[in-house]
Amino acid sequence: MKRFYKTVEIIEAADTWQITLDDRAIKTQGGRPQLVPSKALADAMAKEWSDQGEELDTSAFAFRDLTDYALDKIAPDPSAIIDTLVQYAETDTLCYRAEPDEALFARQQEVWEPILKAVEARDDVIFTRVSGIMHQAQPDATLSTLRNTLGALDPFALAGLQTLASLATSFCIGMEALQSGADPESLWNAANLEELWQEELWGTDPEAEERRNARKGDFMRAFAWVELARGSEKAA
Repeated sequence: MKRFYKTVEIIEAADTWQITLDDRAIKTQGGRPQLVPSKALADAMAKEWSDQGEELDTSAFAFRDLTDYALDKIAPDPSAIIDTLVQYAETDTLCYRAEPDEALFARQQEVWEPILKAVEARDDVIFTRVSGIMHQAQPDATLSTLRNTLGALDPFALAGLQTLASLATSFCIGMEALQSGADPESLWNAANLEELWQEELWGTDPEAEERRNARKGDFMRAFAWVELARGSEKAA
C-alpha cells in the first residue's frame, strides 16, 4: 500500500492521546477510537507512521498492533485473556526444575528462584516447584489470588503481560516485566536459561540462535510498549 498521508500529529482527548493523519483521527483495525493512555506511547506510535516511506511497511507497526490488540480484543472482554493468563500460571516453566543432583538445578535455583519469590511476595501466593516435567497442579488459592490481581489490570497491562509471558513461556517472567525498573535483558536470559545452558555445553546452533534473537526482538518491543503505555519516556 502506498503512503496516503502527509502529516502526522497527536492530539489530547479527555486524558488520553490520539494520532491524526492529515488531521483525521486514526481508529483501531477493529474500528474503535485508537485512544492511548500516555503521550509517550502516542509519540512512539506517531513515529511509526512518520518513519514510513512511500510504501507502507506493515511490519513496522509493532506499537500500533499491540495497542489495537489491547483495545479491540482485550478491553471488550478482559475475562477471556485473564483465563488464559491463569492457565499460564498453572504451568509456569519456572516451577519445573532439573533433579537436585544435576548441575542445571543449581543454575535454575540461582536465576529462577528470585523471580518466583518476587511474585510470591508481591501477590501473597505460593507456587509449587517440582523436579521433572510431570504436571503439578498449583494451589487453588494461588490461582484465585492471581485471578484477582489480573482483574485489577487495565487492558494495556494485560496485553503486554500476555505478549511477554507467551514469548518467555513464563507467567512469572511476564509479571516481573510489568514492574517498574524491570531489567528486560535479564528476564529474557532467564526465560532462555535452559537453551543457553545447552549452548554452554555443546556450542551454538546458528538456526536456534536466529530464532531466539527474533523472539527477543519481539519481547523487547513488547516491554518498551508497556513502559510507554504507563508514560515512561525512556522506552521511546
